[in-house]
Amino acid sequence: MSRFYRTPRQWLLVLFCWITLSALAQEEVKLAPVTRTYAITNVNIIQGPSRKVDMGTVIIRNGVIQNVGKNLAIPADAVVIKADSMYVYAGFIDGYSRAGVVKPKDEPNRERPKDPGNPEPAQAGITPQNDVRTSLNPAEKSVEDLRALGFTTAQVVPYGGMLPGSAAIVQLGGSAANDMVLLGNSSFYSELTSAQRVYPSTVIGVMSKYRELYRQASQAKTYESLYASNRAGLERPVNDKILEAFYPVIDKRVPVLFKAERILDVNRVITLQKELGFNVVLGDVKEGWDMINKIKAANARVFLSLDLPDAVKEEKKDDKKEESKKPADAEKESLEKRKAEAIAQYTAQASVFQKAGVTFGFSTASAKTKDIPANLRRMIAAGLTEDQALAALTTTPAQMLGIGDRVGTVDNGKIANLVITDKSYFNEKSKVRYVFVDGVLYKYDVKEEKKADPKSGNAKKADPNGKWSYTTETPQGNSTGVIKIKNDGGSYSGTITSSMSGQETELNSIVVEGNSLTFSFGFNAGGGTMNIEVSLTIDGSDFEGTMSVGSFGSFPMRGSKEPNK
Repeated sequence: MSRFYRTPRQWLLVLFCWITLSALAQEEVKLAPVTRTYAITNVNIIQGPSRKVDMGTVIIRNGVIQNVGKNLAIPADAVVIKADSMYVYAGFIDGYSRAGVVKPKDEPNRERPKDPGNPEPAQAGITPQNDVRTSLNPAEKSVEDLRALGFTTAQVVPYGGMLPGSAAIVQLGGSAANDMVLLGNSSFYSELTSAQRVYPSTVIGVMSKYRELYRQASQAKTYESLYASNRAGLERPVNDKILEAFYPVIDKRVPVLFKAERILDVNRVITLQKELGFNVVLGDVKEGWDMINKIKAANARVFLSLDLPDAVKEEKKDDKKEESKKPADAEKESLEKRKAEAIAQYTAQASVFQKAGVTFGFSTASAKTKDIPANLRRMIAAGLTEDQALAALTTTPAQMLGIGDRVGTVDNGKIANLVITDKSYFNEKSKVRYVFVDGVLYKYDVKEEKKADPKSGNAKKADPNGKWSYTTETPQGNSTGVIKIKNDGGSYSGTITSSMSGQETELNSIVVEGNSLTFSFGFNAGGGTMNIEVSLTIDGSDFEGTMSVGSFGSFPMRGSKEPNK
């Protein structure tokens, strides 16, 4: 047998090869090549804000957009995606995110330092020499969650204290951390987060320490330049990784990305910027409307949070109740009115920034993924146009991050980062159908929600308990297997097998909500562990859904319940 060494791309050929896990463990398998050429046909191409090609074709080859337009010749080796009047956009860009960043474990029993006023830098949250790239994991659920909304690129920041480390721009795909990285050291990430039980333990202390470190770094850099020009008679500079991390900021080669959610945060950050002179980007801004003039004066760029307060539900007026209203009711109504006005400020913030001419993109860091599409629509209803919203998701952050030559529009030569929806993305009923990251296809099956019988009251909760046979469609044909689920007083456990290997794998995170069933399980692919996620909709004794395998995409899955014997 000839030997064949598999690359991550070639693992796509054995998608869901957990079904042959025992065979793969014993020998290497020769795999057929997979095309990396796609043709998306009969699609409305939104190349960028105010740029549209009706019912055209997009051709992708080797991870790059090769051609965009009408009446294009389809390559013979292309996988054709018949979009049939769908919409294709450039993949969205998240300017401030932690997608794919592994959160370090808490250390509640950490020993108190002997000198809290002069702790070790790491104890004080001062680790600017760290790099978020060492904490990336493409299998993190946050990556898939954002990608399913059409986000394909993100600037990710590390966890930590006031100076956690450098940020990086990553692709929301790939099978390894290195596959994700588009640009390292994209910004010098900073927070106004104080340390616990040590100095600096207050925000004012953080600002003071920041000034001290910045000025020390400026002095150290000046001395290094002097020493490099004439070493004779001068003491050798001391190597200090913390101070050296400031050098690109001092040279203005790298901006400082500061977390600044609230008005007071924004004001404090701009105060530091004015004193020290660095280029600043404000991240995850939630309350910036009163600081617009200062933001413009600082020439600051902004990533506005996509997290919004819940909308106030409007109640129908009852004339009889209005007449009998008590003073307490009137006070409550006044409070509700002020609350609604405050929420309106959050919702209209993007429109206000747009009208003021402040450059901004969006941040998902503190937003609930499921709320993001609705929150974008709320911003549009509050005055932002769809083109302006699209720019803040694509072209503007691409320029802000210095990657506009590679991503942000649907043009020849750009990286094939695309999102395809069945309707305009900002339509309330729109669903994401396909996403490309670096030319790798992720497919999302859209299932129509089954309406409950109005005569029966609430919809009946599905019962997954039992044995289910299933079929999964893969690029190499259909594979079959068995799922066993046990309901123990509302707590579920189970296993999944395949007809080819017969090996049982334990299911994790089994959740049943209404007629929805989700679970995950692990698979060892060529020595690396991959998390496989399954999402199913149960209809009586049948189910349909998808099986998702990391960067290799999502594929249809259907099955039926076997009768009890």
